[in-house]
Amino acid sequence: MASEMMEALELLCQEKHIDQLYLIDRLEQSLAKSYADVLHLPFGARVTIDRATGRVYVYELVPKGEEDPETGDYTEFDEVDVTPPGTSRIAAQHAKTEIRAIVRNAARQQIFEEFSQRVGDIITGTVLQTTPDFTIIKIREGVEAELPHFDQRRHPEELNERPAGERYMHNQRLKAIIIGVRDPNAAQPTVRGERQRPSIVVSRTHPDLIRRLFELEVPEVYDGIVEVRSVAREAGVRSKVAVSSNDEHLDPVGACVGPKGSRVRTVVSELRGERVDVVLWSDDPAKCVASALSPARVSRVIIDPEDNYATVIVPDDQLSLAIGKEGQNARLAARLTGMHIDIKSESMAAGIMREVPAAVAEDSLIDEEGAHRCEYVGPNGIQCRNMARPGSRFCGVHEDLDGVEVSDDPDSLI
Repeated sequence: MASEMMEALELLCQEKHIDQLYLIDRLEQSLAKSYADVLHLPFGARVTIDRATGRVYVYELVPKGEEDPETGDYTEFDEVDVTPPGTSRIAAQHAKTEIRAIVRNAARQQIFEEFSQRVGDIITGTVLQTTPDFTIIKIREGVEAELPHFDQRRHPEELNERPAGERYMHNQRLKAIIIGVRDPNAAQPTVRGERQRPSIVVSRTHPDLIRRLFELEVPEVYDGIVEVRSVAREAGVRSKVAVSSNDEHLDPVGACVGPKGSRVRTVVSELRGERVDVVLWSDDPAKCVASALSPARVSRVIIDPEDNYATVIVPDDQLSLAIGKEGQNARLAARLTGMHIDIKSESMAAGIMREVPAAVAEDSLIDEEGAHRCEYVGPNGIQCRNMARPGSRFCGVHEDLDGVEVSDDPDSLI
């Protein structure tokens, strides 16, 4: 029986890539604690396992000499053989428990070493299980991730990385971004039940998810020709993405939107219908702010660089569009540009403009002939989402229409 146990241990260690001596040492320590409790040994026990035969020996630790006057502990012990019958059967049961623990810890350590270097990467997986607090996503065989969506009123220390309104079905495919990997060797668990939960934590609300999705769908972004400069997001509702081009002959907004909106439509589909606005980035803060407030038309922008403050003047009929529903458009534009934005209509700002110094006004103004959207209106009555080229009313796709009269009738082709 004993030799059979050692043969089984050796085969299992080879299969699971575990050091056999390390496993036996762990077994000896585990058995020593168990036998000290079972045999009621006041000073503990020491257990040895014969490496050849697998026979288990139990020794009671009997103190000798005098105890330490400061600590009251003994430093030297005699060992008395108290090996009970049936030790090999008990050792086999402990071996089963220890092997499970070692294999589980080794797998978590391997996952930590691999995925801790991939924080910020996008992954694709299938939904295995959904609970009220988190969703388990299978990345590949033996590797799972957790998408937390805890109620933060009850669990303020936990995360909520699921956009509002999203629900997941079994075997549904999802894309998410890795935001963290739990260290299995950490002294203290960072969250409750950490040992039973997957090590990898993913998110579907992080702004970088949109950046990674555009890298997947737009070759120019992946190659670095088009650069995603900033992302502002209210997950599940609306996002703004500012892009620029390293090639002056390439329209970055058109590249991200794609033919007939095919590329941005794929991103929107993955985000379950979240609206995504792609706007043109500019190193000029005034132009950048005006672009960020798209689709509203901006008359003028006054920049205060010291306070990082932008005063935006829009036509009266564009005020509500510039602010957006519950201030959403203005809020996202402020996050996108990193500036505090104050929006006023032309009638409200009539007195302000008279007080602005001429030099400041000339450097900070953007009129309607500056940055604006392409004026092409398609057969479905939807205006082109691209920004017009400088000095033109149209983007690069529709620039050949310059000089052709554009109808205000949405039912017309142009």
